[in-house]
Amino acid sequence: MTLLPLVILLLLHILFVCSSLLSRTSVTTLDVRDSPSSNNTRTLWDIIWSCAATLFACTWAAIHPNIPGMDEGKFTVLSRRLGFMMTALIAPELMIIWATCHFLSARDTAKAFNDAFGAQLHQARSGCGDMGERAATLLSEIPTTDRANSPRPSALHVASRDFEGWTVTHGFFAWMGGFMLYINGKPRATLEPNELLGFVHEGSVEIPIIMEADIEDRSKGDALSKGIAILQLAWFVLQLVARYVQNLPTTLLEIDTLAVAVLTCIAYGLWWKKPKDVRRPHAVYWKTNTSLPNELAYEQVDVGSPTESWGVFLVNCVYPVASLMGLGAPISSRAVHSRRVSSVGGYDNISVFSRPSIILSIGCLSGAVFGGIHCLGWNDLFQGHAEQILWRAASLAIVSAPVSILLLWGCAIWLNSLDEVNMSFAVSRTLASLVPLASIFIYIVARIILIVLILMSFQSLPPGTYDTVAWTNFIPHL
Repeated sequence: MTLLPLVILLLLHILFVCSSLLSRTSVTTLDVRDSPSSNNTRTLWDIIWSCAATLFACTWAAIHPNIPGMDEGKFTVLSRRLGFMMTALIAPELMIIWATCHFLSARDTAKAFNDAFGAQLHQARSGCGDMGERAATLLSEIPTTDRANSPRPSALHVASRDFEGWTVTHGFFAWMGGFMLYINGKPRATLEPNELLGFVHEGSVEIPIIMEADIEDRSKGDALSKGIAILQLAWFVLQLVARYVQNLPTTLLEIDTLAVAVLTCIAYGLWWKKPKDVRRPHAVYWKTNTSLPNELAYEQVDVGSPTESWGVFLVNCVYPVASLMGLGAPISSRAVHSRRVSSVGGYDNISVFSRPSIILSIGCLSGAVFGGIHCLGWNDLFQGHAEQILWRAASLAIVSAPVSILLLWGCAIWLNSLDEVNMSFAVSRTLASLVPLASIFIYIVARIILIVLILMSFQSLPPGTYDTVAWTNFIPHL
């Protein structure tokens, strides 16, 4: 019942937009069917192709999915990737938040491994700095003594001898499902970095010795694909700048394409060190002289089957969006069956939950940038005054909603710092329950309005839209 007013308001917005299509109040426009076809003009299909090529190049290059299951086919992997690309087109802010969660988790994991093994390695190397290489090797093999005074090398000491240090790339690789545990020669499950670190401490597995260059060799992100995406985006931006200088109008689709491309580039920057399209994990073998591990993290199903109840079905529909927002990465039954990381997971909940201000700030600022770019169409020619008002209102809503969330979050932090604990706790609970619902609702309504207005604008475009800058025809591009 609480969602009924929201649904009604959304339907009213859609009906209002559709009714404005039948309005007789319109500005002087040039119909698509009468568009010229000379060498100094462009057609509607040229505009659509340029935007589609830019969006495809940016989203294809930016999305860095987790490692798929070893038994999953190419069609499954491709369909999952296309789903992420569609999400990036509709809500690019989610991709930025998701990439931020990956980056923070990868950096913390690299630091944890370097702190655990790097200090031991540095100590061993510094203590043997004045000795020959052979003497240093002999010293490194001196056994340590456990509590029962039984001479055997310490697991941490043995692991530190071959440890070369982890980078952010190692952290990305670990959280995307890069290490698969093998027991008796058969794959058991993907290891979380925390589990891998614990097993190495216990001496149950050897620390994986894999160089950053080896990880990059597994990656399919080559310089050619990156270069094509960058050139296509640069060419698209150059066209828009040239049209602005020549006082030529731009379409709403081009403005929306620019906004999506800018945000996907931000996500691409956060994923810059993450391996791309890796198909096989690195094998980690369990030692036969140790007891078998209990149920691992990626063997526990957190999301039930959709056939159990409507409540579980709703959770299965909502949890991918919640995971992309950094609210947790539950493990589905399909991920457990495929022995892989959740497709919308791949980050450490502790690393993310310990930095809510960073995640919230990046998400809100990216949303404000997304809406601010749409404000570039503030003075564009529309079919009628109603469409222009709707475009301005939706653009401002996308800008103001994340800014308001950020201000309310700062206010909640300030209230929690006061002595009035009861009042601040009540206010914090109220904000925590209302702000996410309000922000999602405002964003969905505003985004739907923008998409509808973009589709409606194709019926009649302003004069000069089909004109091209003279020198652009002599620059090679896609």
